[in-house]
Amino acid sequence: MNHFSQRGGAWVVGQGVLLTAVVLLAVCFRGEGFPIVVLAGVTLMIVGASVALVGAMAIGRNLTPFPKPSDSAQLVQHGIYAVVRHPLYTSVVAVSMGWALVWQSWPALLVAALLTPFFHAKARHEERWLRERFPEYAEYEKRVCRFIPWIY
Repeated sequence: MNHFSQRGGAWVVGQGVLLTAVVLLAVCFRGEGFPIVVLAGVTLMIVGASVALVGAMAIGRNLTPFPKPSDSAQLVQHGIYAVVRHPLYTSVVAVSMGWALVWQSWPALLVAALLTPFFHAKARHEERWLRERFPEYAEYEKRVCRFIPWIY
């Protein structure tokens, strides 16, 4: 098995396919009319981008598209990671849903919504690897919610 597959490359490909679909469906099947929907979309995109920036800054050199941690990875539990275990997944869902709303594209919104169960499954696999690599991860899971602080 090659390095790409061993690190969870299929998850990276799946994520890329879904994100590409959101972008293209929004552009190809654009809706019209509701400024409040556009405003909601822009707000989601700003919140999502902010969460992504804060998450990327906190995780630093550990940032990778692969769900399996590298041999040099360190467990990050500070910053935004003190309140949510997967802020980058949360940010991708928020930005994708925001993008679909800005374009008022129901097909894109449907695919963006599919990112939630996709990231739930990806996070479950990733967390299995994190528990193997970092014994303290099990305690971290008990303290910190997966995607939405204090909720889920």
